[in-house]
Amino acid sequence: MGSTRHDVGALAPGAHTFTVDGVRQVYHVAGTGPVCVAHSGGPGIEWAYLRTPSLEEHFTMVYVEPVGTGASGRLDNRDDYRMNTYVRFLDAVVAHLGAPRVYLLGHSYGGFVIQRYAVEHPDRVAGLALYDTSPVTGAEFWAEAMKGLAAYPLRHPEHPEAAAVPAALQRALAATDDESLSAGLSEALPVYFADFWARRADFAPLQAGLRAWAAPAGAQDPTPFDVRDRLGEIAAPAVVIVGAYDFICGPRYAEELHAGLKDSRLVVLERSGHFGHVEQPTEFTEAVVELLKR
Repeated sequence: MGSTRHDVGALAPGAHTFTVDGVRQVYHVAGTGPVCVAHSGGPGIEWAYLRTPSLEEHFTMVYVEPVGTGASGRLDNRDDYRMNTYVRFLDAVVAHLGAPRVYLLGHSYGGFVIQRYAVEHPDRVAGLALYDTSPVTGAEFWAEAMKGLAAYPLRHPEHPEAAAVPAALQRALAATDDESLSAGLSEALPVYFADFWARRADFAPLQAGLRAWAAPAGAQDPTPFDVRDRLGEIAAPAVVIVGAYDFICGPRYAEELHAGLKDSRLVVLERSGHFGHVEQPTEFTEAVVELLKR
């Protein structure tokens, strides 16, 4: 389990700011218990969508504002928005908190970041919650996601609005400014849910509040992400959480993670897509909290 010995000031409730190589890093603290650092997805998506008050009843949650987003600083060179940078900034946050070891929660791209972090800094990780993520990307990964996107309107013929979703996501992927990116992602959001239309009112706050930044979102790592051959090096206990209807980081990738890790539990949220913490919050919270028992 994670230690509760830490820098009290750095973990006081509220927003915090410090600098990493001269760049502003902001994070937010809420809750009580062992420290769990949460890294949102994207890259380039605002952290707030990932806030999970039910986890704050069990953990001192530390929500990172990834560099290039929100109130955190911007990098001078757009090409520096890459995996190595996010891992370096995450390491700086963990060091700043002063806890010997922390739990890590990573959603989607944030899951890529914490996998790499756990490989490179195993002594600092008490446990991992790998949430709707994958151990690999690349051409096959994206081809499968685009196939799922194209099929989305066919799955929802009773909702004419569904027909506009694929084009909205393509606009977001091609966006070069923050406003167009945020608008495109908001319009495309239904594809990320198991049943957006039936529960539209429940998901409206997330859709209305979604914000994204084009510079980190559009940056490309020189090589695709792939840690499959290093998963066995991660000794910390892990829970792999996936929505059964996630079109982009679906069960196939969760099963690869589960198979490659030494000590993992696989939890499939049967009524969720990419946002199980909103779609099935009770089951999601139970899955993460079980890490405290291992």
